[in-house]
Amino acid sequence: MACYNAAMLRTMALAASLAIAGHAFAGVDELPETIQKELYNKDMLDPNQPIGDSAYRDFVAKNPPPWKIGYASSYAGNTWRAGVMDRLQNTIIPKWKELGLISDVIVTQSNLNDSTQIQQMRQLVDQGVDAVIVCCSNPTALNQTVEYAHSKGVPVFSATGYLTSPYSVNSSANFVVGGNMLGEWMAKEVGGKGNVLVVEGIPGTSASDSQNVGIQAALSRNPDVTVAGQIAGMWTDQVAQAEIQKWMATNPGDLSGIIIQSASELGALRALQQSGRDMVPITIGSEMGALCYWRHNPDYVSGAIHAWPPGDDFEMAWNIMMRTLQGQGPKIQSILAKPVTMNKEEMLASIPEDCSEDSDGWYHPGIEKWASAAYLDQFFLHPADPEKYDPKSHPKQ
Repeated sequence: MACYNAAMLRTMALAASLAIAGHAFAGVDELPETIQKELYNKDMLDPNQPIGDSAYRDFVAKNPPPWKIGYASSYAGNTWRAGVMDRLQNTIIPKWKELGLISDVIVTQSNLNDSTQIQQMRQLVDQGVDAVIVCCSNPTALNQTVEYAHSKGVPVFSATGYLTSPYSVNSSANFVVGGNMLGEWMAKEVGGKGNVLVVEGIPGTSASDSQNVGIQAALSRNPDVTVAGQIAGMWTDQVAQAEIQKWMATNPGDLSGIIIQSASELGALRALQQSGRDMVPITIGSEMGALCYWRHNPDYVSGAIHAWPPGDDFEMAWNIMMRTLQGQGPKIQSILAKPVTMNKEEMLASIPEDCSEDSDGWYHPGIEKWASAAYLDQFFLHPADPEKYDPKSHPKQ
C-alpha cells in the first residue's frame, strides 16, 4: 500500500503540473502544426519534458568521421535491453562501420546505479568518444556529467526517456500520450466499468512516470473504471509476475484487467495463468511471447500498443545522433514519436502461427513506421540523408 500511495502522490504531482505547463518555445513552433498538436500539446506532455531550443542547433562534431561512440546503459536485466543490444551489435554497428562513419562503440552498464553511470560517462568522455548515448536514466542525476561532456565538445543523447539538462538531446515516444492510449484502450476493453491493476515500470525514471501520468489521465475520464492497486513491475517479466501474483493473493476481489507497461506483459500473462483466475485483458506491447499468446487466442484482446519497440527506439536515437554529429542541427531538445497500434488483422498477418509463447524476443514495427527519415527531417534545420554523409566534407575545426 505504501508503494501505491507513493505512486499516486507522484502521479498527482505530475498531473497538477500538466494543467499549468506551456510550450512557448521557438523549437516547438518550428515543427509542423500536426506534430505540435499531437505530441507537444501541453495537456498530453510531461511538464518536465525539455522542449526548448536545442543547444546543438549550430553544432558539428569536432572530429571528422569515423566517430567513436559511447553507450552508457543503465541496466541489462530485461528483454528490452537485450533487444537494444541485438539491434546495436547485429545491425547498427556493422551498417555504420561499412559506411565509414563510426570506428567503434564502447558499451558500459551501471545496473541502475546513478553514481556508477556518472563515472562511466566521464570515463567515456575522457577516453575520447565523439558522442555518448544513455538509456532510460534518472532525468536529473546525470545533468552535471552531461554538462561536463558538453564542455569537452561531446553531445549526450538520451534514448527512450529524457534528461533535464539543456545539453542533452532526448528521443522517445511521447510517453504521456502512450500511457493515455493504454488507459483509454483498457477502459474500452472492459466496457467502461471494472477494477484494474496498474503495473508501473521503474518508478523514478522519466519513461515510467510519464506513462503512468497518461494512464491516470485516461482513467480519470472513465470514473467507473477503478484502480484497484498499483505496483511496480520494473520492466522485467519475472519481477512483474512475482509482484502481480503477490498482489492477487492479498486482493481476492474482482479484477477486470491489468494495465502494464511493456517489457513486463509476458509476466502478467503468466501470473494470470498460474492464478486460476479468468484471463482478463492486459495491455500488450511488443513482447513476442505475449503477442504469441494473442496469436493463439485471437479473441483474447482487440489490439496491442507498441510504446517502445527496443530496436526501433534505439535506432531512432542513433539516427538523431548521427545527424547531429554531421551538423544537421536539431531544432528542439526532445524529439518525440507516437506509439504504433496493432489491430487483430495486423497481428494475424505479422505474428506467425508457430510462434512460441515462451519467447523473450520482441516484435518491431520497423524504423520506417517508428521514426522514418522523412519524419526525422522535420526536426532538423538542415535535414539530409545521414547515411550519405561524405567524411571528406566534414568541416575542419
